[in-house]
Amino acid sequence: MADKKSCLIIGAGDDTGSAIARAFAREGMVSCVVRRDRHAAALEELAQSIRDEGHEAVAMPADARDEDEMVALVDRIEKEIGPLEVAVFNIGANVSFPIADTTARVYRKVWEMACFAGFLMGREVAKRMMERERGTIIFTGATASVRGRETLSAFSGAKHALRALAQSMARELGPKNIHVAHTIIDGAIDSNFIREMYPNVDQMRDEDAILNPDHIAQNYVMLHKQPRTAWTHELDMRPWKETW
Repeated sequence: MADKKSCLIIGAGDDTGSAIARAFAREGMVSCVVRRDRHAAALEELAQSIRDEGHEAVAMPADARDEDEMVALVDRIEKEIGPLEVAVFNIGANVSFPIADTTARVYRKVWEMACFAGFLMGREVAKRMMERERGTIIFTGATASVRGRETLSAFSGAKHALRALAQSMARELGPKNIHVAHTIIDGAIDSNFIREMYPNVDQMRDEDAILNPDHIAQNYVMLHKQPRTAWTHELDMRPWKETW
């Protein structure tokens, strides 16, 4: 695979992350999909399903919060698979606790997952992309990136920080021909998590009132393909029915 271009997806979960991995694989890239070791079996299933479609993917279990693992991961992709054209940070870490019940451990862990890990990915891929003077880095945000809500102090704090990271990197790396974008996913996504919470998902789907992971992924590919005369830094996505 040494002559191939690669795409890194940190947080290649069952729904949005998987859809993003498939979308870039269909663009001819090798999708390098990443989740923690305890999800290794599901990660390999995703990679195999992409290969079964005739595209290329590699399962690469890793803890995105671990600096040494992230350095080694990016190094391995560059050496064994191909130059990174796209990197997507898609870890959610959405937890809800009243402020009095939010422990220091919870707050710190959410920040590590939803922000610090994004910094590690962004820094490592930026080093390689700057050498080539090209590339796209996309950070997945949420409503909490721009609006703190009750019981979401940890999640909102981490997502606000991730958004600031994306803005800083965009200003620094744009002149080096690296497109840094931040998305705000505003609304329920048609995912396993939401399907377990809401009994009326079928109705929401019929009414186009829920975010479709494949349609989100299409927008990520669009961001990568944008000419730099009209780069989007922040893109918000929501179903037409979402209140905002």
